[in-house]
Amino acid sequence: MATGYGDLLRTPYAARLLAGTLLGRLPNAMAALAVVLLVRSQGAGYGLAGALSALYGLAVAVGQPLLGRAVDRRGQPRVMTAAALLSGAGFALLAVTGPSPLPVAVAAVVLAGVTTPPLEGGLRALWPDLLRREDRVQKAYALDAAAQEVLFAAGPLLVTLTVSVGSEAAAVVLTGLLGVAGTLVVVTARPSRQWRPQARAPHRLGALRSRGLVVLLAACFFIGTALGAVSLAAVAYGDAHGGGPVAAYVLAANGAGALAGGLGYGARGWPGVPERRLRVLSLGLAVCYSPLLLVPGVAWMLPLAALSGFFLAPTLACGFLVVDRHAPTGTVTEAFSWVVTAIGVGAALGTAAAGLASQHGGSAAGFGVAAAGGAVAMLVLLATGRILTVPNLETRPEKDPNRAVEPRFSTTHQA
Repeated sequence: MATGYGDLLRTPYAARLLAGTLLGRLPNAMAALAVVLLVRSQGAGYGLAGALSALYGLAVAVGQPLLGRAVDRRGQPRVMTAAALLSGAGFALLAVTGPSPLPVAVAAVVLAGVTTPPLEGGLRALWPDLLRREDRVQKAYALDAAAQEVLFAAGPLLVTLTVSVGSEAAAVVLTGLLGVAGTLVVVTARPSRQWRPQARAPHRLGALRSRGLVVLLAACFFIGTALGAVSLAAVAYGDAHGGGPVAAYVLAANGAGALAGGLGYGARGWPGVPERRLRVLSLGLAVCYSPLLLVPGVAWMLPLAALSGFFLAPTLACGFLVVDRHAPTGTVTEAFSWVVTAIGVGAALGTAAAGLASQHGGSAAGFGVAAAGGAVAMLVLLATGRILTVPNLETRPEKDPNRAVEPRFSTTHQA
């Protein structure tokens, strides 16, 4: 397994692009906690703190596909660099003003969120050009999906450490600076500078004119619902089992399961078309959420939490490959950015729904929302099998997984 990923990361620029993207995406894992801690430290209540944090998430969801479309039209460096600087300015403004005056705080949060650079979609647009073979691209998507689990564990920890040695305002500023730093690592790399979007047919729906992509986004929305529900239900479970770090243990086990599943999935090649494989993986994801409803003691809950995460990264990795196959020509960054939006909006809904369910039915009801989200995602993919059988003719032809793909950046241009 290690050898396979080592070969992948030894591809020129692969490790740099992955590391820069993860660094630049740390604000996504840090901002919610950093904003809450800053607002609370200046005397505001949990209601306002939660509202501003949720507003940031909503702004990110709105901005990602818009910026992704801009990247597909103008390339990565100009759009992403400008976006990162504006987002960093929004965080800096919030750190200076805090929650008062409120209109300025709202503007700062919206600016920081809506201009978050679409690094996630940008990297996934680069992988086919950089790696040239679909089997290697699949491995990269798996590594990408698995690495997210480390990202979202490291983000809150980094915020906590910064607050302990500095201040809440310093944590907010650092959040913006990391976004700028990671973006610069990516956009100064030659593949990013030389990547050229393919010609696209004018259409007001952009990437959403692909029926296959719309189906996949619907499934991603419900996967996001499950993710958000698990996060909230884990807190309710922890409160019912002694409090303290129990919720963190449950979420860490869930993340460890996803990491193991993603690395295992990417370590080998898979026969057949990814659309069919995605339906099988979604079935595994739905089935493995169900045992959480048992809410046993902590010793049993941790392995169940790990099991519930095992199919998450493989499902996402396979989904990324399907996105690349179904995105209309010239819209690949926008298409991947829509995936980020669908999962983010679904997670927000899942958190809210699990909160209401847990309040009235305990943590079992909260985990029930997660199980329902996974089940609906699976049903969406099963019910729309004909749409996802093959890519649209205007998007991607059928590919041999060992066939080289044509690059979208010039190999003759020198820095």
